[in-house]
Amino acid sequence: MATSAQPGLLGLEGSAGGEALATNGTASTAGPERPGPLQDETLGVASVPSQWRGVQGILGETKSCQTASIATAEASVQARKHVDAEVQTEVPEPVSLPSVPRYNGPRLAAFLRKVEAMVTRELNKNWQSHAFDGFEVNWAEQQQTVTCLHTLSYPPAQGQGLHVTGVSWNTTGSVVACAYGRLDDGDWSTLKSFVCTWNLDRRGLNPQQPSAVVEVPSAVMCLAFHPTQPSHMAGGLYSGEVLVWDTSRPEDPLLWCTGLTDDTHTDPVYQVVWLPEPRHSHRFQLLSVAADGKVLLWQGVGAGRLQLSAGFALAAQQLPRNTKLKKPSRGETEVGATAVAFSSFDPSLFVLGTEGGFPLKCSLAAAEAAVTRMPSSVPLRAPAQFTFAPHGGPVYSVSCSPFHRNLFLSAGTDGHVHLYSMLQAQPLTSLQLSHKYLFAVRWSPVRPLVFAAASGAGDVQLFDLQKSSQKPTVSVKQTEDESPVYCLEFNCQQTHLLAAGDAKGTVKVWQLSSEFTEQGARETERLDQLASEVAS
Repeated sequence: MATSAQPGLLGLEGSAGGEALATNGTASTAGPERPGPLQDETLGVASVPSQWRGVQGILGETKSCQTASIATAEASVQARKHVDAEVQTEVPEPVSLPSVPRYNGPRLAAFLRKVEAMVTRELNKNWQSHAFDGFEVNWAEQQQTVTCLHTLSYPPAQGQGLHVTGVSWNTTGSVVACAYGRLDDGDWSTLKSFVCTWNLDRRGLNPQQPSAVVEVPSAVMCLAFHPTQPSHMAGGLYSGEVLVWDTSRPEDPLLWCTGLTDDTHTDPVYQVVWLPEPRHSHRFQLLSVAADGKVLLWQGVGAGRLQLSAGFALAAQQLPRNTKLKKPSRGETEVGATAVAFSSFDPSLFVLGTEGGFPLKCSLAAAEAAVTRMPSSVPLRAPAQFTFAPHGGPVYSVSCSPFHRNLFLSAGTDGHVHLYSMLQAQPLTSLQLSHKYLFAVRWSPVRPLVFAAASGAGDVQLFDLQKSSQKPTVSVKQTEDESPVYCLEFNCQQTHLLAAGDAKGTVKVWQLSSEFTEQGARETERLDQLASEVAS
């Protein structure tokens, strides 16, 4: 028998079930009109951990950013004070000009016609006169004596017992530089040395504090400022290297160097000279001479390197036949070069001083290959063309006349200065200046008949051949204990200055008297007469 569900009962059962849940399982006895009381119960919180949050916590990063601190500064400025002032001048009084009488035209014309012949005759006589040939007006104050203007030194170099081996003036004539090294016996190749400069025009000059100091790893034997760059100078070292410095870069002054290669000199470099390039007169190359018998021409290239561009070698068997040489010792055939001087009239002509005592006339244009086994990256040529009569010992210095194309001076260990003509082997005259060595000789740049010499007895001697051809005009004492004077140079810009360096590590700047700086009448003619004399 089928039965059907009654909705009313079903709804009641559902309601009763809900009450039972609300009353913790106890059904209310109240009817539908009166709900029974509810009983509250705090149940525990059910929570499900979030997997998404966990993953984000693992991958999360903490970052921070801080901008750079902002620098601030406060400054104040004070305007100039302005003051107003009034000045009352006196009332100007009218000046009455004296009346100028009218000139008498006819009388003036008659006077001019009368003296015209006489004035013309005297003007012609003056025009033909040579009384003032070579005379230059000097408006400077007359200096009657030779005085020491500055005594310069660098105490750390003196503390090492270093000598001043070279001096040089820069192209402006305001800065003098000196090289420190050693010229006596010993191995000075590893001795730390210095190159120092002083600006004589600087206010508050400190003679014991140079304007610039360059430290050099080896003894410096010679020095030469660049002809046009006031801060560039070259030096030759005892180790055979050639270096160029720029004193305007105090942190890193080394500009170029040869390094130690097969092209580098193997003996001390005794002199360096700046030469204009043949096709570029505004560009210069560097020539070095050394005791290994090589004369080398260097060109500055990139990366701070001096590159060999040409070279010469002095081989004994290739010297002119009028030379009487001693037998080479230990099979050596190279002739050591000790000094060089270039002609002011022929840029390819130069004179070399040698260890054998004889000066050599040489040429940069020489084409003959040198007979030598010395290694070189460029072919070495034989430069010697003529040999002059020798000194009694090595030649330490040579100097070509700036006023005559054929005259040059040489000085050596025999204490003599020889005056030579390029046209004959024997000297025109020989002057014995000292019983000790002569280390330097230089022609004056302004007086054709004046030259200076540095003596091993500690003095600087000035010669005026117009006054005497046998004894010095003035001799000044450079060192009190007669320590040698090793080098000297005239200042070509400030011609009254002469610098000399000595074995005490001191450079003295001498102020010359007017007689050594003012050219006299007929000096050039007298020089021509000396050049035309024939040696007896």
